[in-house]
Amino acid sequence: MSRTTEIEAAPAEPQSPARTSWPAVISLMVLTFVLDTAEFLPPALLPAMAASLGVSEGLAGQAVTATALIGFVIAPTVGLLFPRLDRRTLMTALAVAGVVSNVIVAVAPSLWVLLLGRLLTGAAIGGFWGMSLAVTARVAAPGQLGRALAVVFSGSTTATVAAVPIGAYLGAIWDWRVVFGVLAVITLAGTVVLRAVLPPIPPAPSTGLRTLADTSRVPGIAAGLGGLVLIGLGHFAGFTYVRPILDQVDGLGASGAALLLALFGTGGFLGNLLIGMIADARSQQLRYLVPAVLGTAVASLLLLPVAPQLVYVAVPVWGFAFGAVVIVVGAWAPRLAPDKIEPIGGLTVAGMQLATALGAVTGGLFIDLGGMTATLVSAAIIIAVGTLLLGSAREPE
Repeated sequence: MSRTTEIEAAPAEPQSPARTSWPAVISLMVLTFVLDTAEFLPPALLPAMAASLGVSEGLAGQAVTATALIGFVIAPTVGLLFPRLDRRTLMTALAVAGVVSNVIVAVAPSLWVLLLGRLLTGAAIGGFWGMSLAVTARVAAPGQLGRALAVVFSGSTTATVAAVPIGAYLGAIWDWRVVFGVLAVITLAGTVVLRAVLPPIPPAPSTGLRTLADTSRVPGIAAGLGGLVLIGLGHFAGFTYVRPILDQVDGLGASGAALLLALFGTGGFLGNLLIGMIADARSQQLRYLVPAVLGTAVASLLLLPVAPQLVYVAVPVWGFAFGAVVIVVGAWAPRLAPDKIEPIGGLTVAGMQLATALGAVTGGLFIDLGGMTATLVSAAIIIAVGTLLLGSAREPE
């Protein structure tokens, strides 16, 4: 995987800067946030999208599947596809692809055209993520690489927990097509800034996919990341269809659903922040506890018909736990193989893209065949299995 080998080689190359280019780092973070927001907007706009396109909510939810599947393929291979292209040019092109994809979605006359646009969204997101670590390593001073990567990661983390609340709020005041159009304009502005502040970055040498295979054989990695994929799958099986779930709560309405999704985002931000403070010291316990809380929050939504007020606790706790789970894995996995941090990151990105796609498919299948109850039960069971896998994976020595 070119992305991996570039990250490993970059710090040793003479063009690594003596001082970190923070404008470049921040621009990467902003575009990561905007692109990832595009990925997770459909759950917030699902009822309106389905009605406008004349399809079921289960079919409309495949807008998430299409994005995640192509992102899963592109993320670990984008460097191999363009081995000689300057990385500033490549990152700019990927961001432009994000602009075009949002325009296609905004004007799509049918589900199939929309899915075509979402495939391009997935390629843009997967490719941008696939190169972001390597590019960050080339604009950060060697002693500040970890801090720079944390800034870039925050864009994706924030989008994961905030995109749906933002989309729900905007969807309540604008047509869903306008929301995607506005996002296209914002992405274009971010692309212009990125091109201006990112220095030319020649491609680093690549040895192909061998490093990924070697990393996957490190004891504990396969089990731990496999558990993360299942946890993410269960999460997205429920979360992709969170609006239809909330719409079943009597008296909630669109504004109440938007408030709950905002609480989900707030919970996710707090989970990211608070669990991040103790993740290194409490890795073993948190690998069980955090996903267990996530699964419990999802399962508790089964009680909404008899205890509708529970939604105001379950949804923020769900957000808190999901915002924390990737931080827990991020604090644990690199310590299994400190010399393979970047390939571990690549596997994590690909794994979460796979989880997003499979989760949307699983949730769509159950919501069309068995309704909300079947969706929530399947999501909770999958999260429980993932919790056992992640929690039982080897602890670093």
